[in-house]
This record gives sequence, structure tokens and C-alpha cells, in this order.
Amino acid sequence: MTTPRIDALSMVVSDMAAAVAFYRRLGLDFPEGSESEDHAEAPMPGGLRFMLDTEAAIRSFAPDFTPPSPDGRAGFAFKCESPSQVDAVYAELTAAGHKGAAEPWDADWGQRYAQVEDPDGQTVDLFAWQPEKG
Repeated sequence: MTTPRIDALSMVVSDMAAAVAFYRRLGLDFPEGSESEDHAEAPMPGGLRFMLDTEAAIRSFAPDFTPPSPDGRAGFAFKCESPSQVDAVYAELTAAGHKGAAEPWDADWGQRYAQVEDPDGQTVDLFAWQPEKG
């Protein structure tokens, strides 16, 4: 018997079009037309899938479903190529109307780091390793 392996990360969203647009800005490749579906998937490196399901889709098999609060339930971190890309992606997302949760800063652990909220209030981290100093 083989050990189960993770195959997908899944989120419940209130607005599929807004969620797809947000995560496309972070490089996820959702198929054309995903904006109007109740379920959408984007392939990720290593064969993982990033899945979005509308609240209506979940209620189709769990009628009593109540959307959870996004506070601390999941963490998503998107690695940028450089510290300047962290700044640029943060600026692009906030200019598009997404709430900045933490402006870019140089973290003590050696990363340029920022946080922005997706359309459902889920905090998404942006980071890049700082060049070695010395």
C-alpha cells in the first residue's frame, strides 16, 4: 500500500470571477472561461492543482455549509524572483483594488516580504530571498 500524497489545494470563494482574476495576477493559469464556472483548477509545479469552488458548489453536496472566516485558516506564499518583484506585485495588486495587509518590508529572516488580501479576505504572502550581504 502506498502512502497518500497531496494532490490539490482548495479554497471556497464567494466570487469566482474575482478570485480567478486575483490568482491569475499571481501567475496561476486557470483555463479560459473559469470565471463563470462553479469549480476551477490551475496546474501548479510538481503536479499539484490549485482549486477554487464557489459557495454554491459546496452547498450542492453540503446544504448546511457556512463559509469559514479566512482568518488564519490557510496560508499561501508566492515566491517572487527578486525583492523588487515583491514590491512590483504588491503595487500591482493594490492598484487593482486588493487590500494590502502589510506593505513590503525587509524581514529579519532574510526575505523581502509583503501581504495582500484576495477577494475573500484570505491573506496571501509575497516574498523573495534577499541577496547575501557581505
